Amino acid sequence: MINIGIIGCGHWGMNHIRVFSALEGARVKVCCDSDLSRLSMLHKAFPAIATTTDYGKVIGDKNIDAVIIATPTATHFKLVKEALYCGKHVLCEKPLTVREDEGACLREIARKGKRVLMVGYVFLYNNGIIALKEYIDTKKIGKVFYLHFTRTNLGPIRDDVDVIYDLASHDVAIATFLLGKWPLEASANAGFFLRKRIADTAFVTLRYPENVLVNIHASWLDPKKIRRLTCVGDKKMAVWDDMDMSEPIRIFDKGVVKEPFYSDYGEFHLLPREGEVVSPLVKLSEPLKKQDAYFLECVNNKKVPLTGADFGRRVTGALESIQRSVKNQGRAQKIR
Repeated sequence: MINIGIIGCGHWGMNHIRVFSALEGARVKVCCDSDLSRLSMLHKAFPAIATTTDYGKVIGDKNIDAVIIATPTATHFKLVKEALYCGKHVLCEKPLTVREDEGACLREIARKGKRVLMVGYVFLYNNGIIALKEYIDTKKIGKVFYLHFTRTNLGPIRDDVDVIYDLASHDVAIATFLLGKWPLEASANAGFFLRKRIADTAFVTLRYPENVLVNIHASWLDPKKIRRLTCVGDKKMAVWDDMDMSEPIRIFDKGVVKEPFYSDYGEFHLLPREGEVVSPLVKLSEPLKKQDAYFLECVNNKKVPLTGADFGRRVTGALESIQRSVKNQGRAQKIR
């Protein structure tokens, strides 16, 4: 039995409490939050779980094996570091840290202490994304030309990070997972429509190896909630729509073919090719439940997670490069 402590009982923290409380082999023993009214509500819903406003009582408890950190991003580095030094396994909500060098520091602490450090990039445990990766890996899509992400909604508007760290971080993680490679450079522009220092809208372009382009539109200031990815390959095209419960994946047998044009110049015409549209069966399941169960598996088997410390560090490095591009009026920035 893995005893769990949860720090941060907001939206995601409460979801972790619900999920871990239902997972076999795990027991949520204590939860921490600075909001007393939130802790009171939590106690009514889960009376067997102890509550505290002192996070030190969670990471310092010798009976706690693993800690879930679902607090504002700026607090992640301090909390994760202290939890690792106390010998805890850690699942931290994304992004792991604000700066890449902080992530590198946490990676080394986890490695030396032989602790599991995992980052909660929950969309990598989404069955639709997993199915799309299989289509890409088996070359059914063909050579990938580009990915286009749209991740918009009217809010929720955060105060601790901008829309790049909040929303675009998901898509950097998804693109890297799907392509199996890390981006080489980033260029981006952002809008500061609501506040002067926190971007609420961003248009990001990442260049991956083999000249694959990834475009991301992320916004807190949009009339409709959209979570959509378009993947264009030289054989087929695919669309993942997280808001479509009946057909989250659609595969389009469409593309462009080169028809020879027999002239003295040996030219060719580029003609669109139309084919059938297939909606493969995707079994629906809760991504957070899959993610949290996978975390328990990694702890039990001393396994390095898919979204481990180094993954989290490198995503943050890409986010830093995106923000540098914004500050430099969209000029491309290398990603280390």
